[in-house]
Parts: sequence; structure tokens; C-alpha cells
Amino acid sequence: MPSTALAHWQDDDLVRAAQAGADGAFAELMRRHYDTSLKLALSILRDYADAEDEAQNAWWKAFEHLGQFNGEAKFTTWMTRIVVNQCLMRLRRTRRAKFFSIDETVVGEETMTLDLPSPAPSQEKELGRREVGEVLRQEIRRIPPLLRHVFILRDVEELPMADVAARLGITVAAAKSRLLRARQELRIRMEKHHGPRLGAAALTA
Repeated sequence: MPSTALAHWQDDDLVRAAQAGADGAFAELMRRHYDTSLKLALSILRDYADAEDEAQNAWWKAFEHLGQFNGEAKFTTWMTRIVVNQCLMRLRRTRRAKFFSIDETVVGEETMTLDLPSPAPSQEKELGRREVGEVLRQEIRRIPPLLRHVFILRDVEELPMADVAARLGITVAAAKSRLLRARQELRIRMEKHHGPRLGAAALTA
């Protein structure tokens, strides 16, 4: 099907066409939203090469699993979730999970401030960085303290699980369970922040 015709289709129509095997439908979705996905990945990973890798990985994963998209959420919301998950997995793999700032975060009896690094981005990217940081701060604060504390100790302070468990006075198994629940909670909350609003601020999550 000619790309000029597809350009006028709504995302939902393109998804259904791509699921049915229509030529060019998924490519049109990628043409529309790839840059937004890359900006989101860059705002989280802070490294262009890493962001490009994970944006591409996210779109490949979306293509592989497009049949599972049921239309309950917007395509951009679904795509945002995939990109965020890819980035979070990379951060955990590389142990570079300091991608947001939390002001006056209380862990146990200690108070700490986590800084978001600023590599002197452009005005557009700076706006995006501030918005994604604000979204992450808000959603992290909304996670129940029981889950938030283990998330911060493990994914922000990068403590070994044994140390996390010791700090919280729980078993390693319990700490792992809470961490999994915390990550799931964050992913669910981040799903609310999709394309149109965040894309306007040079990010999408």
C-alpha cells in the first residue's frame, strides 16, 4: 500500500492493518513514533548510542509481539511501556540506574538527595529531561514506602541484595519479592504517561 495513503490513517487502523500483514503499516507507525521513542530512551539512559540500541530493540520487540496488542490502551502507551522496560533492563544490566532525582528521599532513618546528571543538553532536550525527571519523581513518591525503599536501595544506590535485605531487616527472598513488586508498580504507573503529552516535551514517559 502506498505510504502516502497510510500517512492519513489513525494509529489504531495502522495497527490492525499491520496485524493483518499489510505492507508498510508497521513501517508507518515506526516513522511516526520512532523519534519520540528515541528521545524517551535518551532521557533515561543519557547516552545516545545506548538509547538508539534500546529504541531499536523496543521496536523490534513491538513488531514481534504486535499480535498481542489488543487496543485497550493507545498504541503510544503500549510503545512507551516497551521502551521504558528496555531501558530499565539495560540500566540494571549495566548497573547505571541513577537516571532520576528524588529530593529528600527518606530510607529508614536516613535522608538523601539523588541528583540527575546534566550533560548540558539543548533547550528542547533540557525541557524533556526536566519533564521525565518530574514524572519519575512523582511516580516513585507514589509507590508505597514498603516498595519504594527497596527500589531505591537496589536500583538507585545499587546495593547488593544481601545488603538491601540487611538494611531493611528482611530476608533476601523478601527483598527480591518487594523489588519485583516495586518495578512492576513503577511500570504500571508509567503507562499513564504516553505519547501526546510527553512527546510535546521532547520525551514520552
